[in-house]
Amino acid sequence: MQQIACVLCGNKDFKSVYPSTLKSEELTMHTVQCTTSDYKFHGQIVDCTECGHRYTNPRWTEQELIAAYSAVEDDTYVHEEEGRRMTFERRLKEMEKVTGKADGRTLLDVGAYTGIFVDVAQKNGWDAEGVELSNWCVEVAQKKGLPVTQGTLDAPQIADAHYDVVTLWDVIEHVDDPAAEVRKAYEHLKPGGYLVMHTMDVDSLISKVLGKRWPWYVGMHLHFFSTKSLCALMERQGFTILKAGSSGRYLSLGYFCKSLAEFMPLIGKPANLLVKITHLGWIPLRLNFGDLITVYGKKEL
Repeated sequence: MQQIACVLCGNKDFKSVYPSTLKSEELTMHTVQCTTSDYKFHGQIVDCTECGHRYTNPRWTEQELIAAYSAVEDDTYVHEEEGRRMTFERRLKEMEKVTGKADGRTLLDVGAYTGIFVDVAQKNGWDAEGVELSNWCVEVAQKKGLPVTQGTLDAPQIADAHYDVVTLWDVIEHVDDPAAEVRKAYEHLKPGGYLVMHTMDVDSLISKVLGKRWPWYVGMHLHFFSTKSLCALMERQGFTILKAGSSGRYLSLGYFCKSLAEFMPLIGKPANLLVKITHLGWIPLRLNFGDLITVYGKKEL
C-alpha cells in the first residue's frame, strides 16, 4: 500500500479520522465485490488538512485496483437483480426529469457491472452501452445481449464527444483519481451533454450519528464525498451543476436482513432468521437513509 496526497487539492498533509481495521493489506476480489460483506473493515480514513476531503490513506496502487476489479465475480448481485432493476428504473425516471427523455440519444454507463442499468435505459429508448472492468460481469451482460465491454473510460472503443449522457452509479468512490475520471467523462460527452454521478454522502446526518460504524466505510471505498465536495469536483472539470439531492434504493428484505446481520448482529441475526423462516425474503424494500446522493452536471455548449 502507498501513501498518497489528496487527489482533489494535492495537499500531502492529513489528519487521521479512523484507524485501519483491515484484516489483511492483501487486495482480493472479495474486497471489491459490489455485495461484499466486509463491513467494518477498511483502511485508515483521513481528512485532508487543506480542503477537508475524506479519503483512504494509505491505499493500493491503481494497477492493484484494476487487477482486483477485473477478477470480480459476484453471484449474489445476480440473485439480487430484481431489487437493482427497480432501483435503476426509479433512477432513470429521476434522471430524465433533468436530461429529458431518450428519443434515441446516446448513453454510456461507466462501471456497468452486469448491465442492468444499460438494459433499463435501452428498454426506455436510449441508445445505451456500458463499460466495466470485471471480465465475469461483462460475460454475464453479453450473454443477455447487452452492449457492455471490458475496460474503463480510457478504453479505445469509447469515442470523444459522442455521448449525450454519461452515468457513474456508485463508481466515483472506488476510483484512484476522481478528478481524472470526471475529466474523461467530460471529454466523452457531446456539448450540452450530462454527467450523472451517484455516491455516498459523508456529511449526511446518519454518517455523523454512526461515525466509524457507518456501513459505507469499507475497504473498496477510497473516497468519501459530500454534496458540496462532489459538486466542486465536477465544477472544476467544467460542468455546470443542475441538481443535487439524496436518493434511495431498492433491496429485497432477505438481502437487507443478511447485510444487517453482518453490520449489526444483535438486531440483524434474529431478523435474518425470521425472514428465512417465513420465506419473506423476496419482499422489496425502498430504503432512503439520506446518505446517498445523485449530482447532475452539464457540459455547456
